[in-house]
This record gives sequence, structure tokens and C-alpha cells, in this order.
Amino acid sequence: MKSAEKNQSACSTSFMVREIHISPGHNFFGHHGKAAGTHPTISVDEVECVAGEGLRGDRFFGYKKNYQGQVTFFSAEVFKDLCEQFKVVGKSAGVLRRNVITSGIDLNNLVGAQFELQGIRFEGVAECSPCLWMNQAFGPGAEQFLKDRGGLRARILTTGILRVEDLCS
Repeated sequence: MKSAEKNQSACSTSFMVREIHISPGHNFFGHHGKAAGTHPTISVDEVECVAGEGLRGDRFFGYKKNYQGQVTFFSAEVFKDLCEQFKVVGKSAGVLRRNVITSGIDLNNLVGAQFELQGIRFEGVAECSPCLWMNQAFGPGAEQFLKDRGGLRARILTTGILRVEDLCS
């Protein structure tokens, strides 16, 4: 798909925010060869997306100029498949340390595209590839299961408040 076609289809696609997670510190990033950190993942109903900076209150806020992971997205449908595959019940998608859990869209289609969600503009930069830590955070085999389904790294292009959407409205 050409970039212009990707932008067109991404902008006209509707998808929902199911969960939002932030963390004040890194548990895995920068911990290669060391033990994981113990910073909690905090579920919030809304978060301020700051253009060029990230999610206010999150560990990557202001990390570095043009950082490709100012916000990360993950599919609720993929998380459901993961839980079914490994027969896991009651675990939060927050354990995967992705910020925004979405439904209704294939996130891989947003790589290289600009898109809008709740009036905020984003640029999909790259797949948020799973790493070895997924096996520790979720369970053995999670990294392999999530290959090509690890989510989306994105830049924030406009500032705004992103909110969890009520599925009943």
C-alpha cells in the first residue's frame, strides 16, 4: 500500500481506546543483563498527549527529540488471542507495558501513516516488536507468539486528552 493510500485509509478508520496505561519508570527498557525494575503500571481513564514529548506522567515523556515511542498502542484482540493461547485468565494488558489498548483496527496498517484518534494526530512509526521480557512479563512463549503482533510505536503530532471510551455509549 502506498503512503498516501495508507494515510487515507488510516484517517477514515474508526477505532476505540479500551485501556490506557502509564508507568513512572522503566522495568525492562535499559535493563538488559539486569533484573527487571519494579515500577508499577498505572491504569488511567485519561492522559494528556503532548506533541513531540509523549504521555504526561509516563516513563518516556520527554525522553528524546523525535523519539519513535512517545506512545505505544496494542490491540485488545491480540491480547485476547494471547490469553486464549496460553490459557491465562485475569491478567491485565498493562503487563505488556504498552500505553494504549485499542480495538477495531490492525495496528500494523498504521506503520508509516498519520492517523487521528479522539481529535489527536499521531504518526505510526514502527511495530513495537516484542522482546525477551515478554516471556517474563506475561509468560514463557509470549515473545514468539507476539512476533509481528507486538503493537505500534507512534509519535504524537498534536496535543490533547486521550480517554478510555465507554463501550456502551
